Amino acid sequence: MVVSALRRVLPAEDLVYFGDTAHLPYGNKSPAAVCRFVRQIVRFLLPMEPKHVVIACNTATALAMSEIAVEFPQLSISGVIEPGARAAVAAAGAMRVPAIGVIATEATVRSKAYERAIFRRRNMARVMLRPTPLLVPMIEEGRTGDDPLVETALRQYLQSMILRKVDVLVLGCTHYPLLKGAIAKVIGSRVRLIDSAEQCAQDVARRLKRKGLLCGEVIAPGEESSSDDTAAMDGPEPTTGSLRTFVTDDPDRFAFLASRFLGMEIERPTLVEPGDDLAGEVLETVAQPPLRAAG
Repeated sequence: MVVSALRRVLPAEDLVYFGDTAHLPYGNKSPAAVCRFVRQIVRFLLPMEPKHVVIACNTATALAMSEIAVEFPQLSISGVIEPGARAAVAAAGAMRVPAIGVIATEATVRSKAYERAIFRRRNMARVMLRPTPLLVPMIEEGRTGDDPLVETALRQYLQSMILRKVDVLVLGCTHYPLLKGAIAKVIGSRVRLIDSAEQCAQDVARRLKRKGLLCGEVIAPGEESSSDDTAAMDGPEPTTGSLRTFVTDDPDRFAFLASRFLGMEIERPTLVEPGDDLAGEVLETVAQPPLRAAG
C-alpha cells in the first residue's frame, strides 16, 4: 500500500519495490530475524544508489529501523510509524486527554514503538494497542470488508476500543487500509482513522523536498480529482516515473495480486531467490535519477 501512496503523491519519482513474499508475514517473526531480513534487502538495494529508502512495513519499522539506520549511515531511511504517530496526535487536536487506538501485528504491538512515538509528541494521552493477527492472512486470501469472517474479526478486535471510546484509530499495518471502509463501519464515524501508508508517503515527500531531491511536483491528498478540470486537461501530461518490482517467491501470484495491493497493474516481478545473502518483507526505494535513466 505504501508504493501506491508514493505513486499518487510523487508520480514523477522512480520506485523500486522489494517484497519478501517468501518470508512474510513479519508479524510473528523474532526481532533478530526481521533485522536480518531488512539488512540483507538494504544491501541488495545499495548498488541502485537510492536517494531515499522506506521501510514500508510497520513490523519491520518497529523492530529494525533503529539498527538499520545505524548500520547504513550513508542512506536516508524512514519508516511508517513516526508519520502515523504524528498524524494521530494531530488528529486528536485540542482534546485534553485523547484516546488513541492502534491496531497492528503482534510484533508491532509488543515493540511498543507506536506508544513511544505518540507519547513523545503528546504525553497526556490514553494509548490502546490491540494485536489483530487474523487480518493480514484474511486480506492476503483476497477477503474484503464485506466478508462475514472479516466483519466478525473486526468486531471482536475493536470491541474494547469501542467501549473505551477511542477518538483516533491508527491502522498500524500497511495491509489494513484495504479494510478501511469496514473498519470505519465497525468503529463508528466519530473516530478518525489514520492510514500509516498515506502518512508515510507524505513524509517522504517532505523529506525529499527539504533536501532538494524531488522529481516533479508533490500531489497533495485530494488533488488527483483536479484532472477533471478543463485547465488541467489542457495542460501537459504529468510525468510518470518507473516502477520496478522484486520478490523472493511466486512472482506470478504477486503480479496477480498487485492490482489489489498496489492499486495498479504491473509487469511480472523479478524473482530474487532468498538465501543467506538476501531476505526481507516489504521495502520501497525512491531511486536516484541514474536508475530512472536505466529503467
